Amino acid sequence: MQDDPVVAEVRRIREELAARFNYDLHAIFEYARQRDAADNFKVIRLPPRRPEGYQPKPDELPDVAAHRG
Repeated sequence: MQDDPVVAEVRRIREELAARFNYDLHAIFEYARQRDAADNFKVIRLPPRRPEGYQPKPDELPDVAAHRG
């Protein structure tokens, strides 16, 4: 199997980023959150869609009685 240059670049960047934050996952995620907040992109969240004709199995239905408080 031939090495993929895109995969190699992603892995190199991932290693550089991890080393930059001393392999601290919390610090990496905080950096990502700050960077996302600074970008000012609008996040669009769509409701999940079911395929046409989908019929849930009984065990997939929510337990409504458990949520009645």
